[in-house]
Amino acid sequence: MKSPTSASGFALLLSVLCAPASSATPGAHWSAVSEPSAACRAGLAEAHDYLKTLPSTSMLAVRDGQVLTSYGPVDQANQVYSIRKSVLAMMYGPFIADGTISLSRSLASLDIDDVGGLLPLERTATVGDLLAARSGVYHAPSNPGDDADAAPPRGSQTPGAYFLYNNWDFNVAGTVYEQLTRRDIYQSFEDELAKPLQMEDFRLSQQHRNGDPTRSHHLAYHFHLSTRDMARLGQLMLQQGSWNGRQLLPADWITRITTPVTRATDMHPPSTARRGLDYGLLWWIPAMPAGSPLEGAYMAWGYYGQYILVIPRQHMVISHQRVVVAAQANTARKVSPAEFLRFAEQLARAPCSPARVEPAEK
Repeated sequence: MKSPTSASGFALLLSVLCAPASSATPGAHWSAVSEPSAACRAGLAEAHDYLKTLPSTSMLAVRDGQVLTSYGPVDQANQVYSIRKSVLAMMYGPFIADGTISLSRSLASLDIDDVGGLLPLERTATVGDLLAARSGVYHAPSNPGDDADAAPPRGSQTPGAYFLYNNWDFNVAGTVYEQLTRRDIYQSFEDELAKPLQMEDFRLSQQHRNGDPTRSHHLAYHFHLSTRDMARLGQLMLQQGSWNGRQLLPADWITRITTPVTRATDMHPPSTARRGLDYGLLWWIPAMPAGSPLEGAYMAWGYYGQYILVIPRQHMVISHQRVVVAAQANTARKVSPAEFLRFAEQLARAPCSPARVEPAEK
């Protein structure tokens, strides 16, 4: 695969919006607007100059439902790792609203167990604890890519009291979803989100679970998504769950999952706290200073540098992928949250439309 930062790399596409009166739901294909001002072109070019210093594969930025700018093969579906967790949080919403899923249900009441058995204290953890990464269950997960190596001894933490980014929690949240809804995660995603959102690149046949069942019964449910389809998920969040006149997700659930439950300073281990990101229910919330154009933003974040950033005050969504082949998995350079947010802030500051920024909540 050619490097996107080389002269022969992926094409750089620049387009801007004309500031429609309100955020518009995209149609079957994303539309881009034209006639950028010189100042807009300069601002976007500056942001792209920085992007080209990163190992980014593709990016799509949308404002008011139209493409602001893009980079790389936005139509290529790739495995997006921990983006899956934020997607699952979205999928929980309708079933929380109708009572099918209760966040207060305990693992014991759901007969959730695992290889070698769970401790009695661990079985008191609730579904809500799983979504907040606060279960207190430090059983080995079926797949890597978390902070499990820094976990305290099993049985040492009361469920709900201690944050640790632990794939066991997230995988079991998937098990709970399927158990209570009686639906396969991937089929449910296709029916409830991919089809209504008119995703262009999602293929059900491409989706599959992975993990080591000898370590844990609860496997990971990674998704293969394109950058432009990731942006549709962000646009749905931006529109408070509404799409073409249908309320696909409850608006109050979107608010709940993107409201901090754990501040960065309360996270474990210290390396997680230093990222400067708060955590809601399977969504990350950047702790931005007052006055930042990213103030009030929230994001999904996947390993290597996959992001869906929603910026409500700017009516903006930015999706980003860093694709790594298996041979590079252990040595590949990642796009860190700090790097991605720096790029996002540059994009948000580009003077590409009349100011229509929502005031910060008091």
